[in-house]
Amino acid sequence: MANNNFCVGNLAFLLVSVLISACVPAHASSERTKTVEFNVKPGGVVHSFTEGIEDHECTFTYASQGGTNEQWLMSVGISEDDRLFSCSVWRPQGKSYLFFTQFKAELTGTKIEYANAYSQTAAAGHSDVPLKPEEFTVGESTVTHNDGKFSAQLSKLTAIGRTRHDEL
Repeated sequence: MANNNFCVGNLAFLLVSVLISACVPAHASSERTKTVEFNVKPGGVVHSFTEGIEDHECTFTYASQGGTNEQWLMSVGISEDDRLFSCSVWRPQGKSYLFFTQFKAELTGTKIEYANAYSQTAAAGHSDVPLKPEEFTVGESTVTHNDGKFSAQLSKLTAIGRTRHDEL
């Protein structure tokens, strides 16, 4: 039981660290966290964006329709003990106006322990609105939409994985 509380505490600390780093420009962030901007492009073509720290990477792959490019952010972070790697991808303005036909986040060198996806992010007085559990699947290293169940609305995705850091 104490081990589970320790793990939950570590996950909560890392998540808070990533959320704090989201407010810090990339050039000012520490080497343990990084936040970068990228454009989500409509047109139905599959696009990918990758960012990483040390031996760990997060790749966000998607296809979307409608509207014009949207500015999104990706934050990646590694815990002080190198055991947890996190990735968050989101639209800082809140709700995306694009219709996503697919999405996948892949964390390399980790086993995902927590993940969630949202149709709306906390912005302009609104709170996060999570997708229904049946809309996406969490695998060992990926978070993926479920064909036929995904409502095409995505504004944020967060995943935290345990690294394959070997103990001495």
